[in-house]
Amino acid sequence: MTVEVVAVTDARGAVVDPKMLAAAEAVHRQLRPQLPADYPARMKEVFGSGAEMAVAVVEGQVAGITVFRIIEKTFTGRELYCDDLVTDEKRRSSGVGHALIAYMEKVGRERRCDMLALDSGTHRQQAHKFYFREQMPITAFHFSKKL
Repeated sequence: MTVEVVAVTDARGAVVDPKMLAAAEAVHRQLRPQLPADYPARMKEVFGSGAEMAVAVVEGQVAGITVFRIIEKTFTGRELYCDDLVTDEKRRSSGVGHALIAYMEKVGRERRCDMLALDSGTHRQQAHKFYFREQMPITAFHFSKKL
């Protein structure tokens, strides 16, 4: 099985492949079912705040997605932060997630990032096993308060 990772946006967050953005929606909703009905409009807002998107394609179908951004932090320096990483539930454990991580690592190195980071819900234990295999240990707790 060949996994090809394709950019949906450019480095400025402009959509370069609207068809892939539309095709990504069903897989993205497996992780984020609460996304509004107007998915393209919401994602353009997210991209407008600095995010980018890439999709993993297998046999012409979107098999996974990543949404990420580059941020400067006092603690970690220049960081490629992954907002969302999801593999289609029918394609898990087939190399799709690894291909997306490798893509983000490549982008991060090209843009002189010091760190690749993401948050993962405490209930997502299978995802945590995957991140450990990808050499991503738990380095902090993330605290939040709904406003």
